[in-house]
Amino acid sequence: MWILPLVGYLGSIVGFCFLTLAIASGLYYLSELVEEHTVIAKRLLTRLIYAIIGLQALLCLVDGFPVALTVLGVVSHVIYLGNMRRFPFVKLTDPLFVTSCVLVLVNHYFWFRHFSDAQQRSYSRLSSMYDQPDVPNFTEIASYFGLCVWLVPFALFVSLSANDNVLPTMGSEQPSHSGDGKNKRQGMVKLIVDSVLSAIGEVSRLAGWKKSDDRF
Repeated sequence: MWILPLVGYLGSIVGFCFLTLAIASGLYYLSELVEEHTVIAKRLLTRLIYAIIGLQALLCLVDGFPVALTVLGVVSHVIYLGNMRRFPFVKLTDPLFVTSCVLVLVNHYFWFRHFSDAQQRSYSRLSSMYDQPDVPNFTEIASYFGLCVWLVPFALFVSLSANDNVLPTMGSEQPSHSGDGKNKRQGMVKLIVDSVLSAIGEVSRLAGWKKSDDRF
């Protein structure tokens, strides 16, 4: 068969594009909700951070998760909590924000290595192919990463807002004010999506694919 595999590749590409657009649209909508309900979002994020800290402590005490990595996770979430002091505005050069971004990657690396090493040790001790390894399955590992490693940083990324002039200077910490006295701010996700769409539109105009008065 020659045509069917090509159809499969084409379908995979189209499906990936639709999935990407669906995720981007969902994040855009969530960012708008946070802009409209900032107080509720701050309260929910704060409680979420405390809940995950408690969950990590339970996993350490009951299921025997490593103490060092648990302490790393708890300290990371305490630092994430520090980003709430000026919520939802963020200065991208703030050392606390930069530290939070680094800790996300550090936590992912060490927890991934922990689960990988645990699986290797468990499989090496099997005496028969019928023995069942005493390690977390894929669903449990993925759930831990989703809830205890990525959920809070992802929620913060969606919730934090940037000033309307944050690009390209990234220099202002306080929201700018328009002529009618209202704060002008924009969610980081919305800012990124709008910037990408503007760049695509500019490339399309330069290539002659669309007229200058057309919009996405």
